[in-house]
Formats: sequence, structure tokens, C-alpha cells
Amino acid sequence: MCVDFTLSADVTVLFIPYLWFSLAAALPGASHIDKLGQNRDSVFFRDGVRRIDFVLSYVDDKDGDKKAERRREFEANLEKAGLELETEDKSESDDRKTYYLKIHAPWEVLATYADVLKIKVPFKASDIPKAREVPLEWLTQPFRLPDNIMRPEPDYFTAPFDKSKVDFFLIDDKDTFFPPSTRNRIVYYIMTRCPYYKEDRLEKDKTGIKRLLNNGTYTSAYPLHDCKYWKKAQDMQCESERYHLYKYWAGFLCFYKEQPLNLIKKYYGEKIGIYFAWLGFYTEMLFFAAVMGVICFVYGVLSYEDNITSKEICDPDIGGMIVMCPLCDKKCSYWKLNSTCLSSWQSHLFDNEGTVFFAMFMGIWVTLFLEFWKRRQARLEYEWDLVDFEEEQQQLQIRPEYELKCTGRRLNRITQEMEPYLPFPSKCARFCLSGATVLFWTCLIVACIMGVIAYRLAVYAAFASVMKDSPTSKIQLVGSLITPQLATSVTASCINFVIILILNFLYEHVAIWITDMEIPKTHLEYENKLTMKMFMFQFVNYYSSCFYVAFFKGKFVGYPGNYTYMFGKWSKLRNEECAPGGCLIELTTQLLIVMAGKQMVGNVQEALLPLLRNWWGSRKGRSHPESTYSRWEQDHDLQNFSQFGLFYEYLEMVIQFGFITLFVASFPLAPLLALFNNILEVRVDAWKFTTQFRRPVAAKARNIGAWEEILNVVAILSVVTNAFIVAFTSDMIPRLVYLYAYHTGSKATMRGYIDNSLSFYNISQIPDANLPEAGENPSWYRDYRYPPGHEKQYTHTMQFWHILAAKLAFIVIMEHVVFVVKFFVAWLIPDVPAEVKARIKRERFLVQEYLHNYEVEKLKMQLSQSFFMCLLVTVELMKAVKSSVYSAT
Repeated sequence: MCVDFTLSADVTVLFIPYLWFSLAAALPGASHIDKLGQNRDSVFFRDGVRRIDFVLSYVDDKDGDKKAERRREFEANLEKAGLELETEDKSESDDRKTYYLKIHAPWEVLATYADVLKIKVPFKASDIPKAREVPLEWLTQPFRLPDNIMRPEPDYFTAPFDKSKVDFFLIDDKDTFFPPSTRNRIVYYIMTRCPYYKEDRLEKDKTGIKRLLNNGTYTSAYPLHDCKYWKKAQDMQCESERYHLYKYWAGFLCFYKEQPLNLIKKYYGEKIGIYFAWLGFYTEMLFFAAVMGVICFVYGVLSYEDNITSKEICDPDIGGMIVMCPLCDKKCSYWKLNSTCLSSWQSHLFDNEGTVFFAMFMGIWVTLFLEFWKRRQARLEYEWDLVDFEEEQQQLQIRPEYELKCTGRRLNRITQEMEPYLPFPSKCARFCLSGATVLFWTCLIVACIMGVIAYRLAVYAAFASVMKDSPTSKIQLVGSLITPQLATSVTASCINFVIILILNFLYEHVAIWITDMEIPKTHLEYENKLTMKMFMFQFVNYYSSCFYVAFFKGKFVGYPGNYTYMFGKWSKLRNEECAPGGCLIELTTQLLIVMAGKQMVGNVQEALLPLLRNWWGSRKGRSHPESTYSRWEQDHDLQNFSQFGLFYEYLEMVIQFGFITLFVASFPLAPLLALFNNILEVRVDAWKFTTQFRRPVAAKARNIGAWEEILNVVAILSVVTNAFIVAFTSDMIPRLVYLYAYHTGSKATMRGYIDNSLSFYNISQIPDANLPEAGENPSWYRDYRYPPGHEKQYTHTMQFWHILAAKLAFIVIMEHVVFVVKFFVAWLIPDVPAEVKARIKRERFLVQEYLHNYEVEKLKMQLSQSFFMCLLVTVELMKAVKSSVYSAT
């Protein structure tokens, strides 16, 4: 109990409440009352002046002596570094077990490390006029937030902080000059490099708060939120930014409002701010893709009645008279073509003339999205003082793990200082082991997918046999939609989804272990390496089933009497065939199940489970009096935001981006589903950050990192995949070739297309291994082959080669057209807006000018001071000489 009696002249006035609180603390059940009677829901030390920049928590356990020794050394070294500490005893905590160590960084420490980290701070108010009002700006008023929320800070010109030039910067109050996000970033930087060994021991591996958290010396480390999220702080010194974020950003009813990006950046740091800026921009651009996708879908609905192909399939006199070859050996029976009537109508909704247009549109949309994002990103880089950050991060933000594990030292040619480095042989060995591990796990995923495909082939025949032998009345209980294809697809999708979840869980730990083993030098390099490994795995894991349906299923089937088998004829696993309308509808189904299922599971994990936790936490938080439930305890009860938290948010969105670009030709409504999901995703993520997570340590980032390169690769690959989907998965090209080259009659119509696209087979020639057990005498299968009795029987007809040539020509033409437009658009739109370039140049000019003037004025003052000193010395000498002369005379 520490009361400063010098603060008042009357000691008695202070002594009475001091004695009362001492007695109150001694009473049973009164240990939660603050020793000074102040509100414990505060972000300040007990003196109410020094701000809490970081909190460490720990408990006593069996291994207490070793951990206590580490804590003593660590805290002593923190104090040597200039930090100020204050401990809350476990008797004051809610659980009576946890100690809390509060850390404050005084001005000298902040100024020193702001100089080291080259943190930019304001030196002059911006004189650049604000943008002019846009005509009809009132139309956007309902989507806007209050100006004080959108711009929580005035515009300033900034320069890297220099401790020797403190008077150069606009410092009104040293206590509030550095915002809380900068303060906690500096304190965390110190703690990650602070040792916990004694000076007489050179145990350099015993360094940093991360190791202390891993070995259980401390249970948590976190900066504080500034207030409760549901109401403002009572202390006027607190900004209550968390409350404003919850009110104007995290509520779902704000889904149509713009995001307060500047406030997000100020509170959470630039790295989290740039993520929400990207997510918001991506969602905005999805609106245009979703509108175009809906238009294409509506076109498919409106042209429903003009679909002659489906009418012929459903016609009892055409499709009802065509009996098709069985789809598997022995167990599958013959089937009539009109049994696929429903799927042919469904296929037309997505497989129509609009599909080609939409595929080309999406190729251009992807380019516009990436180019306009570069411009938005460049603007944010300038506004958030990140223009020169990349170089600083590479030089200054070396990972503590790299410094500890790399014992070798060499001279840096740029800084001319000794720095740690990893020898080349060690680096090569680690790289080879990493590559081999990634290759092994990728092959494991491919093997699992092959197993699922083998399951589809084997189980299809089993389902066909069961459903063939089952009474029709039993099948009718759930409708006529139960078919061997549907049963196989559903069960295979479930198995595939379980495999995806299991492999995701395993590979997540493997990827982190591999990246740690490589010992990346900087945080940026670490994140980029982990990003590439995880995306490569997720790419194969999530997209492989869609690639199989799009580019392999139905492409290597063979023909009756000479079917192709997956592992050879001994396996009896005959390759799957596509329906008469093509495999596009199955690709659509597969894409819809995987994409929508992933989004639903993700939203349940992100929203529903935290909601239950939030309900319980809110009851606990709101039931405690503010004088007993301290701010550090409230934040301690929240979830920790791990270093990979933002990584998984990016990964989820980039995987979604792949779904809506790589296979969008098969499902034009995919952007609409993504749009609805992302509108919810923005608010769910905002809600999690403001209510569920402890405040993350502020981190800087000038862009979205390696994700930008991944998006560029996916964008280029999407043009190729969509061209191949339209050419080989869709039935568009065969229909166009028939319409313009093989139609019957004087008028070009699609009548007769179904009969033209089927080939005849003499069932008497079919081998016993392929012959069904019972059924009618069919002779039709889907292919372009000569009939029996022809000199080239069962070989491909000329129409087949015409169609193949048309498909290849379409791929070349579509790719070239889209790529030419993409590169033209990329060249036409500059990455950095001209206005931003001008502002950057002006700010650099002003920094140089103001620094020059500052140095000149400083030199003048020094010269004037030295002149006056010389003058004073001269006067004093003259007085001395004069007095000596008088004394001599």
C-alpha cells in the first residue's frame, strides 16, 4: 500500500481513507476492493498517470522455483532496459491464482526505440487540400460513417523519429505523442530480445518472451483494450476506440456501411488494417462479378424453352426410344436416355451461350480487381506512412529465433556491421529436407484423392446393383432423384471432406515445423514461406476433386467392348462416364458442395462457437462490479490472437477466390455466394476482433505480402482452366460444330443433335465381362465413332476430329483475347495514382527542406551562443586587464 503523503499539506486528510481501506482489505470477502479505492477497470498504474502498455500473467505451479528464477531475471532485465513494472498479487485477482505484471514504457524508452525502429511521426500539418466533393455525393451518404470515426487523426506530414531532434516534431504531450498501438509494439520489441539469464552466464538461447510463454514461465502476454466494447470508458484519458469500433463496425446491421479503416489501423496496427482494407475491396469488386453472374443465370432461365437438346432427350418418341449401354460392368443395367431429362434441363441453366461470355468477363474482372487493388494499396501506403517500410523491415526486423540459432557472424556490406547468418551448406540441406517433406505430403493428398476416385468407381456398381434389386416402392419414399450417380457422389463428397479436414489439421503443424526448420531471417520472409507451403497444400486439397471432374472424368472411357480401366482390367474399376449433357452439371454440383460447405463450416466455427463463449463471458463481465473486475483480468479471459490468426483469414479468402475464378465457367452464381459470405465475413471478423480476442500486438505491413503473388498466379491460371472447361467439360463446342457444319435441313437448328452425338454398337459383340445380367437390347453410347460394319468401325469419325480442332482453336483464341485485354488493362492503369505520387514527392521535399532549415537555425543559435560567449569572455578579460592596470598604478 503506497500513498504519497507529499501530495497534500494535510496528512490527516490522507491518513483517514488510507486507514479505512486497510481495514476493509482485512475483512473477509473484501480482498477485491482496490487498495486505493480507484476503479480497476483502468488502463493506468495505481497512480492513475502511467499507462499500462503491456501485461504479463503467471501462476505458481509445481515447477515454481525455476520459473520464479526466470521471472526475476527477466523482470530485472526489463527494468534495466528502462521499463517500469507493477505487480498485482494473486489475492487481488478473480481466481485467486493469477499474478499480473503491468509494464509501462516511459518517454525515454519510447523515444530511444522509436529512433531505432524509424517510426514515422508528424512534424507539420498537411497543407494539401482535401479532395473535392463528387457530384451526387449525397447518394452515398447512407453508407458513410461520422467523420470523426473515419478520420480519427488529422492529416500530417511525417518523418522518421530522431531523438536528437525532438523539438523538430509536433510534440504537444509526451504521454500521448505515441499512440497505444505504437507503445505496445515498442514494448513487445524489447521483450522479444530481453534475456532471462544472469550476466555471468552466456546462455544466449534463454532470450525473449516467446520462449518464456512456451515453457510456461508466463501464461500470457498482451496489450490492453482501452475500454469495454459495449460502453465508453469512464476515464476521460481513454479514447474508447474499442467502443467506437464495436458500435460502427462490428455490428451486423452495419453491413452496408463503409469500414473505418483509419480507426482500425490506429487501434490494431497497419497489418490488420491492410487485411480489412483488402477484404472490403474484394467484397466491393465481387458485387460486379455477382451481377454479371446473375445476368448469365437469368439468361439460362429465360432461354429454357428454346433448349431443343433437352426437349429431344425428354421426348418419349426420341429420348424414350433410345436405350443406352450400361455405365458399369455386370451390375449396371441398360437405361433409357430420357431418364436424364432433369439433369439435361439443369445443365442448360449453366451450359449455354452466356457461359463463354461470362468466362471471358471473369478473366478481365480478375485483372481489374488486382490492378485497382494495387492503386488502393498505394494510397493506403502513403496515408499510413508505409512507403519506405519494406527496406526498414528487412534491415531491422530480424527474428529473434534467427539471431539465436545462427551463431556465425559476417560483415553486412550495406550497414558495415557484423550480423548473424546461416551457412550455405546448412541452408541447402534444410531446403532439400523442406522440399522433400512438401512433396511427400502433396503426393499423400493425391493418393487420397485417387482412393476417393477408386471408391466412386467401386461403389457405383454396388449402388446400381442394390437399387436395381430394390422394390420401386422403397425408392419412391424419398423421390425419384435417388440414382447410383447421386448416391456415389454424396458419399464420395463426404469422405473427401473428412479427408480434407484431417489432412488440413496434420499439414498445418507440418508446415509450421518445416518453416521453423528453415530459420527464415525476417518476419516477412517467415510469413511468405509459410504462406506458399500452406497454399500449395490447400490448392491440391480443395481443388483436386474439381479438377478431376472438369478435366478427367468422361475423357478416357473407351467404348463398349474396349473400355478403359483405372488400374487395368484386373481392377474391374471402369472409368466414369459423363451424362449425355456433359460433365458440366456435375462440376457445378461439386463446386457448389465444396465451396458452400466450406463457407458454412467456416462461418459456424467463426461465429456460432464464439457466440456461446461471448454469451458466457458477457454474463461474467457484466455481473462483476467495475471496481473488482480489472481491465487486465477482462482481457485475460479473452481468446489469444495467435501469430497465425490473420494468416488463416487470408487463406480462407484466397481459397474462395480460387473457387470463383478457376471454375466459375461452370457456376456463374459462385461470385454471388462469395459476396453474401464476405458481407457476413467482414462483420464476423470485426466482431471477433472487438469482442472475442485480446488486443493483438500492433504490427506493420505495407501490403498483403505473398498473397498478392498467389492471387496473380491464380488469375492467370483461371483463364486457362475456364477456357478448358468451356472447351472440354461443357457441351458448347460440339453443339456449335453441329449447328454450323452438321445440321440437317436448310435452316441451322439443333434438331437432330442428340441422335448425331450418339454412336451405335452391336450388342452381340460385347464381351461377357461387360455384358449386363439382364435387360433390353440397346446399342447406343456417347461418342463419335463409326458404326459396326463400317470399314473403320468403332474408330473416331471425322466429326470427332473437327470438334477436337474447334476445341483447341477456341482455347487458343479465348486465352489470347483475354490475355491481350488483361495486359492492356494492366498497362493502362498505373499501380500508383498520380495524386499519390505527387504527395509522396511533396512530403519528401518538405522533409528535406524542414530538416535543412532546422539544422541551419540550430547552427545559427550555436554560433550566436558561441559569439556571445566570446563577447562575455572578452569583456571579462578587459575588465581583468583594466583592474590589473589600476592596481599597478
